[in-house]
Amino acid sequence: MPLILAVLITLPWGLASAEDSPCSDPEYAHGISHLLSLKYPADFEYFEYANPDAPKGGEMRAPEMGTFDNYNSIIEKGRLGRGYEIIEGLVYDSLLAPAIDEPVSHYGRLAEGVAVGPNLKWIAFKLRADAAWHDGEPVTIDDVLFTFQMFQEYGSVAIKTAISDIERVFTFGDQEICFVRDKRLEINPTLPFTIGGFNILPQHYWSQQDISKTTIKPPLGSGPYRVRDAEIGRILIYERVENYWGRDIPVNKGRFNFDIVKFDYFKDETVMGEAHKSYAFDVKEEAVSKAWATQYNFPAVKMGLFKRELRPLSRVEGMWWPTFWNVEKAPLNDIRIREALWLLYDFAWTNRVLFYDYYDEGVSFFQNSPMAHQGTPSEKELELLEPWRDQLPIRVFTEEFRHPLSNGLGVQRQNLHRSLELFKEAGWEVLDGVMRNVETGEQMKLDFIGPSYYSIRQNLTLFQNLEAIGVETTAYAPEISNWLYRSRTGKFDNNSMRWAPSNTPGLQLRNWFGSMAAGQDYGQNWIRVRNPVIDSLINSIVVADSAENLYAATRALDRVIMWNFYFIPAGSSPGFRLVYWDKFGEVPNQMLTRVPFIDAWWWDEDKARRLEQGLRELAE
Repeated sequence: MPLILAVLITLPWGLASAEDSPCSDPEYAHGISHLLSLKYPADFEYFEYANPDAPKGGEMRAPEMGTFDNYNSIIEKGRLGRGYEIIEGLVYDSLLAPAIDEPVSHYGRLAEGVAVGPNLKWIAFKLRADAAWHDGEPVTIDDVLFTFQMFQEYGSVAIKTAISDIERVFTFGDQEICFVRDKRLEINPTLPFTIGGFNILPQHYWSQQDISKTTIKPPLGSGPYRVRDAEIGRILIYERVENYWGRDIPVNKGRFNFDIVKFDYFKDETVMGEAHKSYAFDVKEEAVSKAWATQYNFPAVKMGLFKRELRPLSRVEGMWWPTFWNVEKAPLNDIRIREALWLLYDFAWTNRVLFYDYYDEGVSFFQNSPMAHQGTPSEKELELLEPWRDQLPIRVFTEEFRHPLSNGLGVQRQNLHRSLELFKEAGWEVLDGVMRNVETGEQMKLDFIGPSYYSIRQNLTLFQNLEAIGVETTAYAPEISNWLYRSRTGKFDNNSMRWAPSNTPGLQLRNWFGSMAAGQDYGQNWIRVRNPVIDSLINSIVVADSAENLYAATRALDRVIMWNFYFIPAGSSPGFRLVYWDKFGEVPNQMLTRVPFIDAWWWDEDKARRLEQGLRELAE
């Protein structure tokens, strides 16, 4: 308690008054969008991908990889339990909710209205009068102020980076709050979505707890679910809050239908797959191409009880688990070394042999969207790139990025030959079968890590070629928490992660590639890249005032990222590999940014009965 009070006294936020604010007489709207018009009018009743007549009941069981040991969503430490995410979790409410059938639109959830000042000088929200915490206490505007004060003081690097544009925050009027932008900084048009997307925390609960530390006691929430039972690191069971205050507001109507949502944690993909087929849980995304191609021919599939469906999505697909380098480490800070290593990876062979030809060729960080580079740079792209010409690879201006040529049938000698030339240019040669630094005689050694066995296995062609030219490698898939620790603290040479930008990627890109985020132990710039060209292009993305300008900036950045060989790109997914037991209802034929099986599906009694009967027949 004394710690929290001290924070409230010393922080500047909340101490300003409405008198010295530009945030006066805001004209509130029911939602906001970026560069495009809102799909839903002010009097909309529900999202089209939700069923307002969906029955409440039943259970949804889903898997998670790894473990969990913490419910405090704002700090960096620990592994957060599923459902307590600071954005779009199950336990908390946010000021705004995204519509997943639009590229970039948010509508009021805790807030009944949102207003944005001219030139984004300020963002105001008006809170709904009937919002309540699970203990019956009202959600107040002081809770909102408290939440952002805690973000500023104790938030993770990602949270602090996301709110760094905010100069001050204060409450005013009737349940209203104003976020004033630091006018010294460039305009960030995604700031309203960022502020509105964060879940709000209860001040009266956290004033009795230490918010700077992890906790295994589930904190108080306001959202559609609360924890019923948990086994730390193994199982999380949520129950639907029967008297949830927001059940019938437009963004929630027809959603959050299951009485129980259960998450089972697994440490192995294969075990998870077998558990799914054994009916231990209901639905998941199949992450392994071999399993997708070969493992779904068991009797329940043939009887129509179990479904395997590729769902195209309208989201930015990006690249599916490419490997990336820690460019802070020598010799990986040399672009010639990174290109040489890129040439030793054979995607065509990997996709054919390991991935069953499932993936599209991953050539863009923004794949499956208009933000991806196409052909050679346009005039608008050149306006952004030309000032940096002497700091960029020439191919940024002359070539569309593609994978090295390969027939996918064996060693690609032309690529190997060019790779050795680049190693030599960078001061490394194969001497007596070992790749050594010409000056020091040191052998090249590379340490690979990944979150799973499969993320290591996909580098098979690279490992074989590195062994052939005398580069010593180690490869290990540690336990997830340890992998996260090593990733965040730069204890690796090569790593693997899913990269899928949003439709408003500015802040994401700052976290992933911005110079300020590099080198921070728990930051998200795991590549440790510090590149002024990238910083400039990210700023152009952030301040883009039209779709045309946004696409020019993302395409230019795309070229710079790809031609600097920070990644060894693998594939890009053509859709979402959905596998599930067929006992649920959903609104069909929706092109969405994700598959909302937890928050928009519902329990179908007839399908569930048919499934149980079918399983009994299979057991006989």
